[in-house]
Amino acid sequence: MSTGRGRGRLARPATAVACGLAALAALAPEAAAGAVAGASGSGPLAAGPAAATSAPAVGNAVPGATPGAAAGGAGAAAGGGAGTQAAEFPPMSQTLSDVRQNGCRKPAARAADRPSWSQVFLRPEAVWPLSRGAGVTVAVIGSGVDAGAGSGSGALAGRLTLGPRLHGDGDAGRDCVGHGTALATLVAGRRPADGGPSGVAPAAKVLAVAATDDAGSTNVDLLARGIRAAADAGARIGLVGAPIAEAAPALADAVGYATAKGMLLVAPVGPDNQAVNVPVYPAGYPGVLAVAAIGSDGAPAGAGVSDSGGGSAGSAGSAGQAGGAAAALGPGRTSRVDVTAPGEGLLAAGPGGGTFTATGPSYAAALVAGTAALVLGRSPSLTVEQLADRLRSTAYRPGTALPDPAVGWGAVDPVTAVGAPAAAGAAAAAGSTPAATADPVVVPPPPDGRPVRLASAVTGVSLGGAALLGLAAAAARVGRRRAAGRNGQDGAGTPAAE
Repeated sequence: MSTGRGRGRLARPATAVACGLAALAALAPEAAAGAVAGASGSGPLAAGPAAATSAPAVGNAVPGATPGAAAGGAGAAAGGGAGTQAAEFPPMSQTLSDVRQNGCRKPAARAADRPSWSQVFLRPEAVWPLSRGAGVTVAVIGSGVDAGAGSGSGALAGRLTLGPRLHGDGDAGRDCVGHGTALATLVAGRRPADGGPSGVAPAAKVLAVAATDDAGSTNVDLLARGIRAAADAGARIGLVGAPIAEAAPALADAVGYATAKGMLLVAPVGPDNQAVNVPVYPAGYPGVLAVAAIGSDGAPAGAGVSDSGGGSAGSAGSAGQAGGAAAALGPGRTSRVDVTAPGEGLLAAGPGGGTFTATGPSYAAALVAGTAALVLGRSPSLTVEQLADRLRSTAYRPGTALPDPAVGWGAVDPVTAVGAPAAAGAAAAAGSTPAATADPVVVPPPPDGRPVRLASAVTGVSLGGAALLGLAAAAARVGRRRAAGRNGQDGAGTPAAE
């Protein structure tokens, strides 16, 4: 029986709740109080003034997008702890429309000394003894990745390869927007000595592919070429950071090319900090793992997905996905969702160092890409289809029919995905729902002193139940011995010989 409250809200097994809450208390007690930061975006995902003059035909405006409609946008929904975190660290955005007037994004003034709430929610460090993503290359296809992150004491030191810049001069080591750098560090940033935020797969390699202009805008040609370049370079995972609203044969062909080359594409279901009413790509194509964002309460974070009509995910609709586990779109649906991950008020490094707050499905996609790297680090022989199936079939389930229109198969789970057997994705590929191992409960915990108490309560109930079962068993054994003694006496009342 599910105790998930509200449609599409994610649930976790009770055992996972206990582990997650205990980790929260031990790892960063203050992280719960400052879990969700309200991060503002840069308006519609459209070419800014710089793009209009410097990028021929670069413009990925999303029709029907509502600027700032994302949950938590501009800090409107932030609570006390969230507001404090938002004030401490500047917001990151997917585009930088005023780049001509004000130049590239400036480094943040300070770095966080605590993990992001997403790190506590996902618990990737629990599987680092099994896999840290070593030997796996994740291509970040977007605005580039700051070259400084790959040198010295940078978050990606020794693990960053600078690929091509498909618009403008130079290589992908210049990230004017900063968005690509934030994505890359969420995927594979090393754990800082001071306990700050780290990536999901801190031993994975990152290939930077710059497929936008300096404002962060892109088009079909740039995005298609970026995907092909990543696949040709041998990346096993391709994280697309800049979605577009145009479905074009060139982009669809690039997706098929990447899949054939053994690269799983992971993409957000929409632009950051915007509610959209149209499909975006490449997430809308079959074979691409489409990712939506959730907040710290487990509910959809609002940006990137429009669900005006409801309806079952199994109703007649459009795009399918790899492995035959098609998530058809219900009435009013515009974007297929495969899995979700935290994507609200995250902490991520930006260009030049320092910490930014990040909100939107592109950052959730980065966490999914990092989880995929962990899986491949332990199971490198998985095919693209098998990898996608593994991530879907091991996700935390919502308390609804699967796949859910808002959250797909649920929130990605690094612990289960890495530890699952090779055939874990078979059920998802066949379109069936794997059986739950325990009654789910809503997570994460509220940002007060209850995490430790709730974790203790869960553990206490379990131990108390075990003790009661033991006493009951002992009483039953005593009763059986007494009954056997009475039955063993003869008619004279003397015990029978044994």
